Amino acid sequence: MSPEFLVAVAGFVMITVVVGLARILWGPGDADRVMAAQLLGTGGIATLLLVSVARDLPAAVDVALTLAMLAAFASIAFVKGVTAAQDEDSGEGGGR
Repeated sequence: MSPEFLVAVAGFVMITVVVGLARILWGPGDADRVMAAQLLGTGGIATLLLVSVARDLPAAVDVALTLAMLAAFASIAFVKGVTAAQDEDSGEGGGR
């Protein structure tokens, strides 16, 4: 594939990320905002990978993989926080 096509696809992905930014700013709930943040992370990683292939920048792949790991940990932390808050509200408090 031509580098111009890859950069154009990266631009399209960034447009979808900008649309997701509206959900973060005006989302109805916390879960919607976290899912939009995941979209931002995934779109950023995809853009970084597309541009790294188009411009032959192998070091960008390492950065993209690091961002992917951080995004996964952020999702896990959110879910653990929500379940802990629900346990607290229901009075279970399992001592975790």
